Amino acid sequence: MIWPSIALLAFVTLQRLVELPLAQANTKQLLAAGGHEVGASHYPLIVALHAAWLITLWWLAPGRPIDIPFLLLFLLIEAGRVWVLRTLGPRWTTRIIVVPGEALVASGPYRFVRHPNYLVVIGEVAVLPLVFGLWDIAIIFSLLNAVILTVRIKAENTALGH
Repeated sequence: MIWPSIALLAFVTLQRLVELPLAQANTKQLLAAGGHEVGASHYPLIVALHAAWLITLWWLAPGRPIDIPFLLLFLLIEAGRVWVLRTLGPRWTTRIIVVPGEALVASGPYRFVRHPNYLVVIGEVAVLPLVFGLWDIAIIFSLLNAVILTVRIKAENTALGH
């Protein structure tokens, strides 16, 4: 049956399309508040990676059976995504924006780990292909994601004084 896989991919795609204007609006507000962007040079690579990941899933996943345990794990990861977004509120963006004088967020998942949003992204990139039994896609994109996140987290830690 093709509809369950299409519904899940449509959910993830719609989620990203809704989040982009939110991220752009938050970025604009943070910049207006005196913030500055760090690591802009690697940002297009992140966008390209995530677009390629979604396109690959749209190409290969429709009609494949859904693994329920991996689906439940993915939904748990999505709950983590919501927790991160709610915790950061207007400070959430897809870019690294530093506003001088602002204290780092230390509530929500940030009480437990330094970069919970990246843990969510790592989980999403790895687990969604596994929902469809696409182990090779999970491995390939997880490795690519690890490379770009290494660059990104280093830039973010430097910017935030970690």
